[in-house]
Amino acid sequence: MTRFDKKPELIARLKDTFHNNIIEISHFRDDLTVVVDPVALVRLMEFLKTDNDFRMNYLVDVCGADYLPRAPRFEVVYHLYSIFNRQRIRVKVRVNDKESVPSVTGVWASAGWPERETYDMFGITFEGHPDLRRIYLAEDWEGYPLRKDYPLRGYKDKYNPFGEEKE
Repeated sequence: MTRFDKKPELIARLKDTFHNNIIEISHFRDDLTVVVDPVALVRLMEFLKTDNDFRMNYLVDVCGADYLPRAPRFEVVYHLYSIFNRQRIRVKVRVNDKESVPSVTGVWASAGWPERETYDMFGITFEGHPDLRRIYLAEDWEGYPLRKDYPLRGYKDKYNPFGEEKE
């Protein structure tokens, strides 16, 4: 059992504070997941980091997920951890293609690289990111390889398996 299971008043406080912006709250394998409207993402993250009851002081990861054909298609998932309380929260934001998510680099500077990775692999843009550009792939790379509709061999089949250029 997590501390959130023992303190439902914390979950109630979260719902009360962000009642118009929380889409759903769920538990799975003793972890709390909060799905939030993108307009309230930064405010929720600041609250989770600075509130004395939550104290989510460690941004573990930021990643993307493609749920094609579902709409909204993408989720950006933030994994947070409180070193003080030994508890985790997963925060999710759902967006469609060509919609942006506010960057949380103002709350956690360490979000810069994983947001760039999510952009590079899924094409999800982060509004307000200080340096949003590809991190793994070349700037002229076509497409986003972790999207479900990305061709297995890429958009350009310029090279054969032996490294020789095709004519």
